[in-house]
Amino acid sequence: MKRGLLAILFALVLGAAAQSPPVRVLLEETGLAVVELEGAHSLWNWAGRIADDGGPRVYRLLASDRGIELVCDDPPCPASGYMGNLLSFVPREGAFAVSGRRYRGFLRVVWQDGRLLLINRIGLEDYLQGVLPGEVPASFPFEVLRAQAILARTYTLSRLGSNPYYDLCDTARCQVYLGLDAETPRHTEAVRATAGRILAYRGEPISAVYHADSGGTTAAAEEVWGGSIPYLQARDDPWSLAKRWRVQVSGRQVQRVLQDLGYSPGAVQSLKVLDKGPSGRITRLEVVGTNARIVLGTPKSARFLRALGLPSTLATLSGWTFSGRGSGHGVGMSQWGARGFAKRGWNYREILAYYYPHTVLTSYRLSASR
Repeated sequence: MKRGLLAILFALVLGAAAQSPPVRVLLEETGLAVVELEGAHSLWNWAGRIADDGGPRVYRLLASDRGIELVCDDPPCPASGYMGNLLSFVPREGAFAVSGRRYRGFLRVVWQDGRLLLINRIGLEDYLQGVLPGEVPASFPFEVLRAQAILARTYTLSRLGSNPYYDLCDTARCQVYLGLDAETPRHTEAVRATAGRILAYRGEPISAVYHADSGGTTAAAEEVWGGSIPYLQARDDPWSLAKRWRVQVSGRQVQRVLQDLGYSPGAVQSLKVLDKGPSGRITRLEVVGTNARIVLGTPKSARFLRALGLPSTLATLSGWTFSGRGSGHGVGMSQWGARGFAKRGWNYREILAYYYPHTVLTSYRLSASR
């Protein structure tokens, strides 16, 4: 578990009452941003409180060579001008919005290398209410929503302190986070019904990865990323949709993707699958170009195929056409597979035990704060 500069230590105690640690979510990295405050709020920097305002208010933020520049177009402005490299907007009532999307918690803006990092600092349980709607539909069985809430909570805890400025991003590269307006009563109920509950292995939150559709069988972590993890092993997944897809690529497209990954193949002449893992996922590929023969193994092969637009690596190759099944990396819980198990009477405990063997369902207790 990564802890970074801002350490968080957890005591995992069965049945312990959970507190809600703060989570730092990167919303945008940009040179220009518009921030809206719905009601009364305060502005803070490293030195403390700068100003109070009754709101509502719209601010423009610019990344200059001197740091954060704050512009307010509707006087009287509580503050404006150069703000250094840190500025926080703390609502006392209502929410704040970035690019039209509303959020709970408060907004921290960090100037770094000529860019603005817009970071939502929010309590973990509130954060999860904006995560679940982006990960599983409200129409899924409630046991799947409960399982997903536990996985999202566990994944979040495993990421705390992983970066000096933020813990997670708001996209599928981390966890999809849609903010306040995406929340639904059913998703919120699932978060509250599992409050504080996580999956642990040997006393620490697990790497709680999950995906949409395994295509009929999940993959071991070793097959996709390299390195064996006892609780991330291949499992039969009979209730995944296993929807088939086809993706046609070209030599020019392959060349461009390889160049983006740092290779210089020249004009690509052929593309070949060399090896597959136990679940049938592609693990090694060969690309022959006019300048080089390139062999891509795990995990670079998966990154390469994703960049080519393949929904998953569970595929075959004929000429320049990939045919396959599933969506996502294939490791851990398949959301559509879990839906199938839930429709056949499994509860969230059984679902999690199936996809993550050797783990313990427990609760976290924050024993030291950042």
